[in-house]
Amino acid sequence: MRWPASLQARLGLTLGLVLTILWLAAASVTALIVRGEMDEVFDSALRETAERILPLAVTDIIGREDQGVTQRLAPIRAHDEFFTYLVRDDGGRVLLQSHAADAAMFPPWTGAGFHETASHRFYSDAALQDTIRITVAEPLEHRASVAREIQMGLGLPLLVVVPIALSAIILAVRFSLAPLRRFRSKLDARGARDLSEVPADDLPHEIAPLAATLNGLLSRLRDAFEAERSFAANAAHELRTPLAGAIAQAQRLRAETSDPATEARATEIETTLKRLTRFSERLMQLARAEGGQLRMDHRTDLREVARLVVDDLGRMATPGRITLTLPDTAVLSDIDPDAFAILCRNLVENALRHGAASGPVDVTLTAVGRLVVANEGPVLPRETLNRLTARFERAHASADGSGLGLAIVAAIANRIGSPLCLESPRPGAASGFQASIVLPTETTDSETPHITSAT
Repeated sequence: MRWPASLQARLGLTLGLVLTILWLAAASVTALIVRGEMDEVFDSALRETAERILPLAVTDIIGREDQGVTQRLAPIRAHDEFFTYLVRDDGGRVLLQSHAADAAMFPPWTGAGFHETASHRFYSDAALQDTIRITVAEPLEHRASVAREIQMGLGLPLLVVVPIALSAIILAVRFSLAPLRRFRSKLDARGARDLSEVPADDLPHEIAPLAATLNGLLSRLRDAFEAERSFAANAAHELRTPLAGAIAQAQRLRAETSDPATEARATEIETTLKRLTRFSERLMQLARAEGGQLRMDHRTDLREVARLVVDDLGRMATPGRITLTLPDTAVLSDIDPDAFAILCRNLVENALRHGAASGPVDVTLTAVGRLVVANEGPVLPRETLNRLTARFERAHASADGSGLGLAIVAAIANRIGSPLCLESPRPGAASGFQASIVLPTETTDSETPHITSAT
């Protein structure tokens, strides 16, 4: 039999088996003790019967006119006769017997005391110098029947007690493990990046060390992730000034040189340094997304933030390529405006960089807080979509970019409890790519039907 995986089932089954075994052992020992005491009681009754009947039998036999007659006593009323007796003289002739006595069953006289055959227990006694002898018999089956009734009386309650005891044990175990279930629920309700300690004050002493070990592990993981984020943010921040200086020197070198080869080399250096600058900015954004506070204690209108981001990116893109669609009503959300700007900027830059060249990029923010960024381009297979939110992952190995844009967006989405939805092709189209996320807002019953567009 396979041992159950549930701790509650194991405890209930173990305690139930132990209770059953102990009950059976106690019932068996009790039955043995009671059987011994019962044998003593029956032997005493057997002897007392013989001692009571013998004087009466002697008086009856001596007062008889005809000494050679065997007398069988008739029953006064029908009843079960467990004790039968036989009175004989010293020659073995039967002088008196009970109505149910079978003379052939009684053994020959061997002296006073207890005797036993395969089927009966006997007690013999004598009077008048062993001339009148009595033997009282009791069937062993009678004693065995009484012993079985006692064993049944001890065993039958087990059929009632064990189910009740098992139910009580299961309820007690379930009640005792309730703090553990609450502890598990607290763990299940946590986000993937919530590494704070789990309250475990009400856990039993036997399980509390496990919770303390888990909280210690969470604390070490939190410290390790915080150190990693701090290092990335500090490194990226410290690189900004040297990178800006290096870019200025490359630009100065390009402006002052007249050698085409040197100018091309300076241009390549400037491009590489700008790419490194963007990468350091992405590292700071990722550190902010994974460790910073993303929810505020007040709400702001996300339309203005989206308009600023799109206007800023629109100045660097082909005029009219980015289309922003906003509702007439305010989109109020408690998400940090800077975090929303990072999220929106990365989605739009991803669409500009990886979408079809010069293809339109549609940015839509609905009244219920759903941000949708869509672009034209080839259809991406599902396995590619599934790995786009990993760090340093690109749809194509030759694509430009740091590979951190969608990872940053996914980190913010995870922190605010809203999944990032990636689709290819675009809904209602045969090609393209669409990313969408629902932001925490004060939603209305329906979206405002009239919207305005800005380019």
